[in-house]
Amino acid sequence: MSNAGAKRSAMPAIVEIFYSFRSPYCYLLTNRLVTLARNFDVTVEIRPVYPIAVRDPEFFRRVNPLYRPYHLQDSARLAEFLGIPYRRPLSNPIVQDLKSGHIAAEQPYIRRITRMAQAAAENGRGLDYAAAVMTLLWDGGTDNWHEGEHLANACLEAGLNFPALDARAQDDAGDLDAKIEGNQQAQLDGGHWGVPLMVFEGEPFYGQDRFELLCWRLTQRRLATPN
Repeated sequence: MSNAGAKRSAMPAIVEIFYSFRSPYCYLLTNRLVTLARNFDVTVEIRPVYPIAVRDPEFFRRVNPLYRPYHLQDSARLAEFLGIPYRRPLSNPIVQDLKSGHIAAEQPYIRRITRMAQAAAENGRGLDYAAAVMTLLWDGGTDNWHEGEHLANACLEAGLNFPALDARAQDDAGDLDAKIEGNQQAQLDGGHWGVPLMVFEGEPFYGQDRFELLCWRLTQRRLATPN
């Protein structure tokens, strides 16, 4: 192997994924991110962000009323197209009055799982955590995902240390939130406010429908691994 090849293997390129656990499009992208990590000489780095509803509680009061109906239809259609099991989470990870759009000040569910995601990402397991937890929330197989042992079992089945992640989310909430806020600023610096946002070498690729374009760019950079 050449020195350049050895260096590439030792220091893979990074694809940053700005990722929200309330986004169906993040869920529907996740399997492709797992494939990306396997088929390209890159590190897929999950950078958790809070949903726009938490970052901007007035968002759903201002947005065009057609936004939500289209979003619901489109995400379900995309799941059918991709052949991915799909149902909106029960319960909603955001505490929100869907009729008025009002967002509650206290957000115990989304803050817990997003803080745990940040802790997992710091241990190099962000993608594993995202795949496990998003499947739990979105594949339709679990009601009341936030109750009982559902979250613990999903993490443990993925080989994650659930007690350590959960303890960190509780004990280091301020530190983790500061890092999540840093992710949110990096997301804006990367070129967009929405999710999923994929950034490679400073170039933003917004939306799950830009995944193939990202792969094209990685192939241009000769980062595809041999079959």
